[in-house]
Amino acid sequence: VQLVESGGGLVQPGGSLRLSCAASGLAFSSYHMGWFRQAPGKEREFVAGISKSGRDTTYADSVKGRSTISRDNAKNTLYLQMNSLKPEDTAVYYCAANIGGVVREPRLWHYWGQGTQVTVSS
Repeated sequence: VQLVESGGGLVQPGGSLRLSCAASGLAFSSYHMGWFRQAPGKEREFVAGISKSGRDTTYADSVKGRSTISRDNAKNTLYLQMNSLKPEDTAVYYCAANIGGVVREPRLWHYWGQGTQVTVSS
């Protein structure tokens, strides 16, 4: 199983980024997917999750209204559109796959990508 994130980078406060996660080696449409992030010195935290079909989504309060998670099951790809970025959004962003459901506890997710760095700074 491989989950490969891309789309991170340096962006100014108020800017936008679109993260992608390309999945291979798993039946993508059978897995719930999620985005997590980890800032230096902090624990990994849930950002957003999406059901297998894409019908149901859930967000952390910290990104709700500024971010949109989506998926394209035909392309085996997960996305996270982030707008109005803040310095506190700076972190390594990870995508993850879980066959059981969208849960906020990172330890319950089965597969992880290597992460992509997002830095919000002027």
